[in-house]
Amino acid sequence: MTKTGQPNIVIIGGGTGLPVLLRGLKKFSVDITAIVTVADDGGSSGRLRNELNIPPPGDVRNVLAALSEVEPLVEEMFQHRFKASNDLSGHSLGNLILAAMTSITGNFMYAIQEMSKVLNVHGKVLPAANQSVVLHAELEDGVMISGESKIPYSGKKIKRVFLTPEKVDPLPETIQAIQEADLIIIGPGSLYTSILPNLLVPQLGEEVCRAKAKKVYICNLMTQAGETLGYTASEHVRAIYDHMERPFIDTILVNSEEIPNEIQKKYIKEAATPVHFDVNTLYELGLEVIYGEIVSLENGVIRHDTNEVAQILYSLLLDETNRRHQA
Repeated sequence: MTKTGQPNIVIIGGGTGLPVLLRGLKKFSVDITAIVTVADDGGSSGRLRNELNIPPPGDVRNVLAALSEVEPLVEEMFQHRFKASNDLSGHSLGNLILAAMTSITGNFMYAIQEMSKVLNVHGKVLPAANQSVVLHAELEDGVMISGESKIPYSGKKIKRVFLTPEKVDPLPETIQAIQEADLIIIGPGSLYTSILPNLLVPQLGEEVCRAKAKKVYICNLMTQAGETLGYTASEHVRAIYDHMERPFIDTILVNSEEIPNEIQKKYIKEAATPVHFDVNTLYELGLEVIYGEIVSLENGVIRHDTNEVAQILYSLLLDETNRRHQA
């Protein structure tokens, strides 16, 4: 519990999955801390990262927008992406503001804190590290690929991912949030390029493994070509365990809802298929398996249902805090 008396939930991830989840969770009386990857090196984030030598702002921007409590027009302005054929092309206004604030304050974390005030953010947004990191992948054939944006396009199976520099320090606020958490959520998001880059920050990953809080993994709904082609749910979990060199997840949330064939057909070009939930193997891994109808279809795109997932997680959080008080 926090000083406000609200249960404390920590969510670790990045990409498109994290903001979807946060939009549902912020409706509940919980103290939210979102820990966001800083490994992105593509698009607007990559350009700002290279030109200004700052951590990539894109994933952080999306999380700030998801947790914001401002007029829709203000959020739309923050998320606005320029389309003019000049140096602004492809940049979002929010990325530019975060870059400017980092330049003014000299510190990426301070920039996030100031933008959180401006956007009236519900909760805390913390980068996994207060510096840029480079994500590398070793493929099964021994080939090395450097750069988060390049990894999914190798067309080969990933053996492992790792960060440089090797010494990356997490923020003290991040460690404190993990230690004080009542529930820790991992995912949803791209396994190798959104989730693992957070856990691979040395002390951060170790603290998650050691934390007393229940740890819940939200499994992806679809496989991802270049990352998890053909992966079952248990293979997602095993990949995380292999990188952390120990089992540490208590619960996995899986989808029990049938994905319509016409929607699945749209994903054939991406070589993406629904994740097979091999329940017996998940039980063998010692996991509590929670089923839910957690699919949302928006314009033919499959996403986690933000409200349904948030309700399940909130119920888990209440159960966990009640159990602790009774212990």
